[in-house]
Amino acid sequence: MLFVPLCGTILSTMAVPDRRIETGESNRTLIIGVAVAAAVVIAVLFYLLMRTTGGGGGGEPTLQGAIREGSPQFAEYKKNIVLDDPEATEAKRALGDIVMSLQTTVRNLTGKTLNGLEIRAAVVDYDGKPVKQRTVVVIPTRQPELPPNKTMQVPVMLEGMSDTDARANIKMEVTAFKFKE
Repeated sequence: MLFVPLCGTILSTMAVPDRRIETGESNRTLIIGVAVAAAVVIAVLFYLLMRTTGGGGGGEPTLQGAIREGSPQFAEYKKNIVLDDPEATEAKRALGDIVMSLQTTVRNLTGKTLNGLEIRAAVVDYDGKPVKQRTVVVIPTRQPELPPNKTMQVPVMLEGMSDTDARANIKMEVTAFKFKE
C-alpha cells in the first residue's frame, strides 16, 4: 500500500475566502436601509392621521327644527339658558398637536323642559377670531332632556392645535335650542 499525503492539496483546494465579514456588513446596511424606510412610512402615516383628525370640517351635527339666532324667541329664551364661565385644560398628544378640553355647566332657567340644545365651543386668538371651534348637540345626544331649574355638565374636546397658535381665550355659547311640547 502506498500512502500519499494529500493534506497539502486538500487544504489549498478547500481554502475559501472568509465571506462572513462581507456578508455581515451588507446585511447590516440592508437592515439600516429597511429601518429608515419604515420610519419614513410611519412618519408620513402619522402626519396624515393628524391632519385628518385635526380638521373640524363641515361635518358637525346640527339641531334640526331648533330656535336659532334671528328668531324673536331666541333672544327671549337665550338669556334664561345660562352657561357658567367655561374652564379648559390642555394636553399635548404624541402626534405633536395640542388638545383642549372645554367644560361648562348649563342651567335651564326658562321654566320649560329643553329637549334640544346646541352649543359652540371655541378657542380664540387675541383678536377674538376662532383658532379652533366646534359645535355639538348636547341634548338629546348626551342626555334626553333638561328639565326646568336643572343643570348639566357640557364637555367639548377641541383637537389639532399647534404650539404656534395664539390661544388667548375660550368661549362657549348657546347656538340653538328646542323645547318639549
